[in-house]
Amino acid sequence: MNQFAIITPVPEMVDTFVQNSILKKIIDRKVIQLKIVNLRDYGLGKHKQIDDTPFGGGGGMILKPEPLFNAIDATFNWMIDNNNIIRVILPSPGAEKWNQRSAEKLSKQNNIILICGHYKGVDERVIDEYVTDQYSVGDFIMTSGEIPALIIMDSITRLIPGALNNLQSVLNDSFSHQLLDHPHYTNPREFRKKSVPEVLLNGNHKHIEKWRLDHRESRTINYRPDLWGKYIKIKESESKNG
Repeated sequence: MNQFAIITPVPEMVDTFVQNSILKKIIDRKVIQLKIVNLRDYGLGKHKQIDDTPFGGGGGMILKPEPLFNAIDATFNWMIDNNNIIRVILPSPGAEKWNQRSAEKLSKQNNIILICGHYKGVDERVIDEYVTDQYSVGDFIMTSGEIPALIIMDSITRLIPGALNNLQSVLNDSFSHQLLDHPHYTNPREFRKKSVPEVLLNGNHKHIEKWRLDHRESRTINYRPDLWGKYIKIKESESKNG
């Protein structure tokens, strides 16, 4: 079973998301195990302090090393029965961009710890000692690390065998094969004078697949030319090797 842990000073935020998402069903089916670690349980003193001012001056607060070291060590012990390689991920705006390839790679890992940053950042000694991967979910700054951590966990989890019922749907998602997804339609066939494309109704699967691929390619060209360039390179490489 894949094990995840999220270390956060706001466990209620993580739990609310999990309880109201498909992650709860995945956990209930024992595809994954999730431990939400309250960083404040490892805080210092009677006020459970987890942050302090930065050396050298400047604005903002920094998450202290002691609570994080202790929280991570305790989480390692929790994962020990399933211990192969433990990946410790810290979402960070200055890191490598998170994408579908990243999710596919990490979906093959059994043990993942996600650290939710807060305030100005995390004491660098935590990163030096424990963090194996840092990822950015976009070129913007957020007030806390819970949402980026959940984005990363959700995108990994849905790729784990048994997590979702429809494997074909996962394989054809946007960004699979470097292409965006095609348009989707459901009942009714006509709504407010807008009809479902006839090709999707005729039962000819070759025509349907061609229509879907054409729209995936056109959407990628129009909305994500960067992905289109990668797609063309992959196709050219396959052609040379094929």
